[in-house]
Amino acid sequence: MSLNPIRPWRNIERRKSRQIMVGRVPVGGDAPISVQTMTNTDSGDVRATLAQVIAAADAGADIVRISTPDEASTRALRDICRESPVPIVADIHFHYKRAIEAAEAGAACLRINPGNIGDSARVREVIRAARDHNCSIRIGVNAGSLERHLLEKYGEPCPDAMVESGLDHIKLLQDNDFHEFKISVKASDVFLAAAAYQQLADATDAPIHLGITEAGGLRGGTVKSAIGMGNLLWMGIGDTIRVSLSADPVEEVKVGFELLKSLGLRTRGVQIISCPSCARQGFDVIKTVETLEKRLEHIKTPMSLSIIGCVVNGPGEALMTDLGFTGGGAGSGMVYMAGRQSHKMSNAQMIDHIVELVEERAQSIEAAADEADAKDDQPA
Repeated sequence: MSLNPIRPWRNIERRKSRQIMVGRVPVGGDAPISVQTMTNTDSGDVRATLAQVIAAADAGADIVRISTPDEASTRALRDICRESPVPIVADIHFHYKRAIEAAEAGAACLRINPGNIGDSARVREVIRAARDHNCSIRIGVNAGSLERHLLEKYGEPCPDAMVESGLDHIKLLQDNDFHEFKISVKASDVFLAAAAYQQLADATDAPIHLGITEAGGLRGGTVKSAIGMGNLLWMGIGDTIRVSLSADPVEEVKVGFELLKSLGLRTRGVQIISCPSCARQGFDVIKTVETLEKRLEHIKTPMSLSIIGCVVNGPGEALMTDLGFTGGGAGSGMVYMAGRQSHKMSNAQMIDHIVELVEERAQSIEAAADEADAKDDQPA
């Protein structure tokens, strides 16, 4: 648990939505906002794709999407789904039969793009396959691939066109008595995406998959996604997210969790609060934080850690974190535990010591949680 108190001005009231299941992961309603990514391997290569799925799951991904452009990829999907530690979403474009094959192969969800999946008869066949194989569906509207009649009607991709596309396909699913669906209206333009999502949120109670598509590389795409998705999440919009980066899928997962952690919407692992460093620093803050981020990646238990170079803000930040280290002088600093001064520690030994303290605290928190669960399981 974090020591940060709950303040009314920190609370985000999430939009009320229906809940669906993507495999064993609930999406919407009061479920935690799930974090997704997508593989970029050859989908027909079972070993390579599965390795990327497992790496993403180890980083915290709740759901992983896999592109299935051909029969070889849907054949491979059967083995991938069987061995995957997380539910798999099959990404379908252009050929509706790939969706049917993916459902038969064990996909937990089918992502279909209304602009390129085909006519309503083909969509109905996909719906039938999804129902028969207990799949959910994501309606994935994209500004870059809207239906021709909507582009002719509106003249260009715009929020009205994107939402109309999504609502048309919601109606098609509901007319076929299919309700296990979520929806997205993605664009690479932050303003367009944000406006479309806000309009969509008012028009349906379906769970919303949030993303700024084709956001860019690791740095630029992270900033762009944080601006667009961060503002929507702050408004309470979004039930599951994917940060789209031209980078390793694991980085997408890490950025996604950092985004949710920064808004208090999800906690996982160690949140490090650190200063940018200046001439007052009593130790090399930047190198220390880089090292701690790597050495603490294995910690999944939520907690906060402050690493501050000097006593200007260090003691104050440490009061609000589970653990902290504030630089002092003469080659040492102060360790804080549960917001209170605990003991001095030399800068040379500080990293190893902090890692040890974090691991001990994680074990303590997990043990307490297990004890509480055991008590709850005892008969009254």
